[in-house]
Amino acid sequence: MSLAGPAPDPIAPRFRVRPPAGWINDPNGPFHWRGRHHLFYQHNPVAPVHANVHWGHVSSPDLVSWEHHPIALTPTPGGPDEAGCWSGCVVDDDGVPTAVYTGVDHTHTGLGSICLARAADPADDRLLEWRPLPEPVVTAPPAGLDVVMFRDPFLFRHSGRRWALVGAGHADGTPSVLLYDCEELTAWRFAGVLLDGHDPVAAGAFGDKAVGWECPQLLGTSGDEHVLVVSLWDGAPCSTAYLTGRLEKDGNGGLTFTARTADRLDHGRDFYAPAVRQDDDRALMWGWSWEARETSEVLAAGWAGTLTAPRVVDVRPDGSLRVTPAPELELLRAPAPFATAPGRVPLPVSYDLTVTAHGRTAVTLLRAADRALTVRLDPAAGTVVLDRGGRPRRGAEGPAPVTVRVPPGPALGVRVLVDGSLLELFVGERATVTERVYRRPDDVAELEVVGDAEVSAWEQVPPRRG
Repeated sequence: MSLAGPAPDPIAPRFRVRPPAGWINDPNGPFHWRGRHHLFYQHNPVAPVHANVHWGHVSSPDLVSWEHHPIALTPTPGGPDEAGCWSGCVVDDDGVPTAVYTGVDHTHTGLGSICLARAADPADDRLLEWRPLPEPVVTAPPAGLDVVMFRDPFLFRHSGRRWALVGAGHADGTPSVLLYDCEELTAWRFAGVLLDGHDPVAAGAFGDKAVGWECPQLLGTSGDEHVLVVSLWDGAPCSTAYLTGRLEKDGNGGLTFTARTADRLDHGRDFYAPAVRQDDDRALMWGWSWEARETSEVLAAGWAGTLTAPRVVDVRPDGSLRVTPAPELELLRAPAPFATAPGRVPLPVSYDLTVTAHGRTAVTLLRAADRALTVRLDPAAGTVVLDRGGRPRRGAEGPAPVTVRVPPGPALGVRVLVDGSLLELFVGERATVTERVYRRPDDVAELEVVGDAEVSAWEQVPPRRG
């Protein structure tokens, strides 16, 4: 089964995770079970608007060929999730896949409860049926902290125990990540505030951009540090950020996170609420990319949003992130590249492009009489600029260029993954830029590379069966 079926319009992503119709937002619960990769997501199955939130569900044998499954979680009338099954994660609880998620009722006002749902048949590699527990395991945030935002549990193991993070915001405008001990999944103990916006590293990097930290995620690295990922909420989704640092036991039966560095996670304007999966040998991340076109266009299309390609995340010795596309994405490359050198060549709707610049280089992807889409690389300055060149987009930020800075050197490489309207730019394995770019009828979709550069480009096609 193809992921999205016949594309409802030519700008619909073909290979990224999204439902055939309706709304998608946060990725939830990336999980590996019996040889299959599972991914869940916030989903309104009846309209392309954020309401009536369920958990959609897909799985894959290879991270690129995704199969749709029946909706995993549905709001329960009169239950703790009657107004929506919001973000969370999936864990193996003594051999039973278990969803740990935010339930909201019709009076939640930002405060969710923590709910569980268990796979009905753990022997089923597709996990087609889920059964929610009737009562939440956490009904409200801890007392005495003036918490006004409480949602998005994420579970992990450390020091031989199972812990949970919950995103929070406080009445005085301070964002935080709360910590729970949940070794027994049905009995949670509040273990303190893991980190809040007063932390000097966080404050220095993020300032007062957020009144709450949503979707906290924690991943280990190939070294001895951890990465804490948060989504910045200022009354609406804002941007994403990360902190690297040490996770250690404190003296009170909890954990501390000592931050060393912090920065933006993605430099684009259309990326939010990433979810991570910690494997033995790597950490994978997916994010949500919302629509940046007019609401009338979204309603006419009947679908809204997509998830990004999976990304492998690690930490460099200086504390900065190493971010690369998952190598499985190369399964989508056509057998032969359509471009192997600088020049001008037509572009397909979905493609995988690599450019290594040895001097100033301009890479144009779309152009029209009054606008263009160009990536400019300058190795000596250590800059990559995504310039929309007057291309329209919804929102107050407009089409201003996005500049990413990396250490200067003799060469600078980028990889561009485009799938319909989703553009993901990977800069020197150090930074990403995620943007939605919609082809218009008068656009010329043509790759033009001007400069001293090496180029390889493949169309993305359904993977061949062995």
